[in-house]
Amino acid sequence: MRGVCPSVGHMPHTLPYGSWPSPISAADIAGGSPRIDGARFVGADAEIWWSESVPAERGRTAVRRRRGEDDDVVLPAPWSARSRVHEYGGGAWTTTDDGELLFVEGSDQRVHRLTPGGEPVPLTPAARGMAFGDLTFAEGPSGALLFAVRETQGDSRVPARDIVTIPLDGSAADDPSAIVSVVAGSDFLAAPAPRGDRLAWIAWQHPDMPWDAAELRVGRLGADGTIAEHVVLAGGHTPAGPVAALQPEWTSDDELVFSADPPAPHGTGRWNLHRVRLDGLQATPPEPILADDADTGGPLWNLGARWFAPLEDGRIVAVRTHGSDELVVVDPESGAAEPLETPLSGGVLVRDARGPRVLLSGAGRLVPSGLWLLDADARTLSAVRGGVPPVDPSWLPGSRALTFQGPEGDVHAFAYPPTNPDVSAPEDELPPYLVLVHGGPTAHVSGELSLAVAYFTSRGIGVLDVNYGGSTGYGRAYRERLLGRWGIVDVADTATAARGLAAAGLADPSRIAIKGGSAGGWTVLCAVADTDAFAAGISRYGVADLRRLAADTHDFEARYIDGLVGPLPQAEPLYVSRSPLSRPETLRTPLLILQGSEDPVVPPSQSEALRDALAMNGVPHAYLLFEGESHGFRGAETLVRAFEAELAFLGGVLGFDTPGVPALPLD
Repeated sequence: MRGVCPSVGHMPHTLPYGSWPSPISAADIAGGSPRIDGARFVGADAEIWWSESVPAERGRTAVRRRRGEDDDVVLPAPWSARSRVHEYGGGAWTTTDDGELLFVEGSDQRVHRLTPGGEPVPLTPAARGMAFGDLTFAEGPSGALLFAVRETQGDSRVPARDIVTIPLDGSAADDPSAIVSVVAGSDFLAAPAPRGDRLAWIAWQHPDMPWDAAELRVGRLGADGTIAEHVVLAGGHTPAGPVAALQPEWTSDDELVFSADPPAPHGTGRWNLHRVRLDGLQATPPEPILADDADTGGPLWNLGARWFAPLEDGRIVAVRTHGSDELVVVDPESGAAEPLETPLSGGVLVRDARGPRVLLSGAGRLVPSGLWLLDADARTLSAVRGGVPPVDPSWLPGSRALTFQGPEGDVHAFAYPPTNPDVSAPEDELPPYLVLVHGGPTAHVSGELSLAVAYFTSRGIGVLDVNYGGSTGYGRAYRERLLGRWGIVDVADTATAARGLAAAGLADPSRIAIKGGSAGGWTVLCAVADTDAFAAGISRYGVADLRRLAADTHDFEARYIDGLVGPLPQAEPLYVSRSPLSRPETLRTPLLILQGSEDPVVPPSQSEALRDALAMNGVPHAYLLFEGESHGFRGAETLVRAFEAELAFLGGVLGFDTPGVPALPLD
C-alpha cells in the first residue's frame, strides 16, 4: 500500500470509536450541500441561473437565479425541471437569449416555456410515453430553434429516439406534427450542437454504452429542418479499437472541438481534447489538442454533462481527471495546459462560459459541493451557491489517496479517518471502517469533502471510498478491467482495499462494513457472499439477481450487462453462478436493505427476495421500503431515515452505541 492516512490529534475526551457525539445530523445531509443539475449565464447582463434538487420539496428540481446579492426562484413549486430520457435524464432546461426558461416538467415530461414571474406554457403535447432532454436553444438561419433529444415509447418495450426541434410558439402543444424530427436512426443520441445550417451530435448503438464506442457526427440541416446526410468525424468502432467521443463544441463556423479516447498509436486511451476543421461536411482528420495521461471527459450517464468550455479568446477551460480532478486552461495552438489553483478536486463539471467567466459545479477535499464562478483571467474562484462547510472545518475529514496492490494490479481509493475535535478513542482501540463502493459500475469517486462521509467520521467511523477496476478516471484500460468480470474484479479489488487498510493498522479487521447503491449494491452483496472481509453490509437498491436485472431494467442499460458479464442466452450460466440470490446459502453476513417502491431499474422484488433469503438463513437483517422513491433517494424524510438507519445498523452489528438516532430492530 502506498500513502498514509492523516492522523487525528490528541482530544480532551475519550470514548469508543463509533459512539462519539457529533453536531452533524442526517437532516444536515438531506438539506446540506445542494445538488447542482445545471447552470448558465442568461441575458445581456449575464445573470447566473442554476438548478438544484430540493429535498424538502420531495426532491423536486428548482431553477434559481442570482440578481445582485440576492437569489430568487425562477421555477417555483410544484414545478420540477427533470428529464427521463435514457432514464437518468439531464439537460432538462435551457433559456432563450432574452431570459425565458425552457424546461422539461418532471411529472409529465412535457416541455414548457416560462417568463419569470408568469405561468409555464406547454410547448409539447400531453402524450403518454414521450420524453425530452438535452434541451439546446439556438438562433438558426430561419429564427430561434429549440433542439432536444426525444424519446418515444410506443407499443414496443424499446423506445425510439431522435433529435427534434420544438417550435417556441406553442403550436406543438396541440399538434404533435409541428415537432420536426431532425435526425433519427440511432439507438441513442446526445449533445445536439447546432451552428448555422449544420448540426453536430453524439450517437451510439446497442450493445455499446456511450463510454464504450460513440460516434461524433455532423450533418447539414435542409430547408425542411431535417438532416438528409451526415458524416462521422470521430469515434465508434475503428480499426485500432473502440473510441468514445464526447461533447462537440463549435469554436467557429468551421471548427469543432470535442473529447475522445482513441488508443495508441493515434491517442492515449484517455479522453483528450481534439479538434476537426470543416468545409461543408468535409473534415480534416481529428487532431489532438492536448495528449495527456488524464481524462477530460467521463461516463455519459446524464445528458448535458460538460467537461470543458471554449472561451471567447480561443482558450479552453477543462477538467483534467486522474483519480482527482483539477482545472486547466488550454491553449489549443500550443497544446500547453496551465493549471488553475482552486480548491475543487471532485465531481467537477464545466457548466457555461461567458467571456473569461466560467460556471463550475463540484467539490474539493476541504470544500463541499456547490456552484462556483471562475474568472479565468483574474484566477479567482467564488461560491455562488453552497461551497461553504455547514460546520466548523475541524469536524470534517480530509481525504488521502491510497493505492493497494490487488490481484489485477493497482486498486485506487480515498481514505477518510475518524475526525472529531472534542473526542479521542482509547489508545488500544482500532476504528471501525465503512467501505463505500460507488454505483454505475462505470463511475468514480474523487475524495471530495462530503457531509455523508463526515456523518460517519465525526462519530468515530472511518470511511474508505474505493475506485475498483471498472471505474473511470484512470483511463480506458482500468475501466475495461471489469469487462466480462463484474462481480469478480470489483469484489476482489474492494476486499483488497479493506484488507490493506487493516494490514496497515488503520482499521479494526473485525469491524469493517461495506455499503453501496445500485451497481455498488451488487458489489456489496457479492462481497459478503464471496469474501470474509466484511462484518456487515448495507445495500441501497442493490442488484441481487442478474437475470432479473436483464429482464426488468430500462433500455439504456438493457445491453450493459453484455459487456460486464456476457450476452444472453449464451452467458446465462454466469448470470446464475454470480448472482447472490442464485446461491442464498452464501448469504451469512448481517445486511441492511434500503429500497424505493417506484424503482424501475432495480424493482423491489429483488430486495424482497434478498430479505426472504436472509430470513431463511437466520441472518440478522432489516428491510426498509420507501414509498414513492425511485432509483436514488431524493426526499428529505427518506434521506434522514436512511442515514440514521445505517448508523444504528452499524452500531448494532459492530458493537458500539449510537446516541441520538433511533434503534433499528433486526429480524
